[in-house]
Amino acid sequence: MPALSPTMEEGNIVKWLKNEGDTVNVGDALCEIETDKAVVTMESSDDGILAKIMIQEGSKNVRLGSLIGLLVEEGQDWKQVEIPSDTGDAPLLSGPPAAVPFPIPSASVSSLHKVEHHPEKLKFRLSPAARNILESHGLDASLSTPSGPRGIFTKEDALVLLEQKQKGKPLEAKQVVSSAPPPQVGVPLTPSPTSKIVPAARPPVPPVSVPGRPPSTGTFTEVPASNIRRVIAKRLTESKTTVPHAYAAADCDLGAVLKLRQELAKDDVKLSVNDFIIKATAVTLKQMPDVNVTWDGEGPRQLQSIDISIAVATDRGLITPIIKDAATKGLQEIAASAKALAKKARGGKLLPEEYQGGSFSISNLGMFGISSFIAVINPPQACILAVGGARPELALVVDEEGNEKLHQQQLMTITLSSDGRVVDDELASRFLERLKANLENPASLALS
Repeated sequence: MPALSPTMEEGNIVKWLKNEGDTVNVGDALCEIETDKAVVTMESSDDGILAKIMIQEGSKNVRLGSLIGLLVEEGQDWKQVEIPSDTGDAPLLSGPPAAVPFPIPSASVSSLHKVEHHPEKLKFRLSPAARNILESHGLDASLSTPSGPRGIFTKEDALVLLEQKQKGKPLEAKQVVSSAPPPQVGVPLTPSPTSKIVPAARPPVPPVSVPGRPPSTGTFTEVPASNIRRVIAKRLTESKTTVPHAYAAADCDLGAVLKLRQELAKDDVKLSVNDFIIKATAVTLKQMPDVNVTWDGEGPRQLQSIDISIAVATDRGLITPIIKDAATKGLQEIAASAKALAKKARGGKLLPEEYQGGSFSISNLGMFGISSFIAVINPPQACILAVGGARPELALVVDEEGNEKLHQQQLMTITLSSDGRVVDDELASRFLERLKANLENPASLALS
């Protein structure tokens, strides 16, 4: 299982594109893998014959480095391929883990807090947080029993192990099952040579919902989270807890944009309001390069290229494909790029270079009837623009002759979320002021 994105930790085998016994050449598509970002086609780096598919279609949560298939050289008997004994971490599907016994170490129980790695240790489904704690502190999950749903070893389970280790307490397995008669009450339990340690049996869980019947109080149905959903949850939490968000909003009059769209449509040039917003944002970033920055953990980085990430909603979650060098593109080119990227995103066909990076994000919910909202920054970017829908409002204006009259405006609220470490309130305010001016003068955008 290869790393097909920088943040990928696991992958799902969506579909094998080759069968066992098929000849494979360098560059041939082997299988489709769902990463934490999209569905990516894995290509072969060698010539040969696909001798064995180790991980079948539909397998979930396959760890990086796990063996998913075997190739042999042409001319070899692929049916007699030798399967390596160490095939990496096999995917663990839904349902509690099977009870896999292992021998009790000869060391005394009190010395188990000196965590050792046993080749036959139990394999659990680890939550990402639990895995991070175990790996950071050298803890062994097999010395405890998972308490999460479907046998998942949770963050709380890992913290209990860590607390016991820090206090110097022995790390004990939760349950001992032996073929010997059960001990009498008050008699210390001494493991016999035939004793085997297994995870504590979980009580049977009744079905949470029954088709055709109304759900009872307190019941629920678990929905499995895709890799993309898990990564979105992780990154949103990191963003809101580690990035100091600041917010500023402004109302823009879209009257000139809407009028120009109608005129261009007569010449069969079809542009959306979002295309104008992308172009205006890119032009404004070119005029104010101090906003075209990212935060790399140590300090700001001012970027030379203006790459606009556009938020696209998909069945698997939100993803942000990138329109690169948007300031140098015309409105029609931006419109074509945005449409093509959105289609590929919804089909899960984006290439890594089409969604990795970006210097500034735009999220537009105006087409869903949302008047205004606040978006969460996508680190390491420093800003994201939340765009609401246009709404008619009457305003009192003064004409060239000094006469007052009512004029109907089409106002749109734009809200900038900015990283206070690199874009302070004064800079964010000036950026919105310049962006508003560019949007209200779309003719200059069409010519730039």
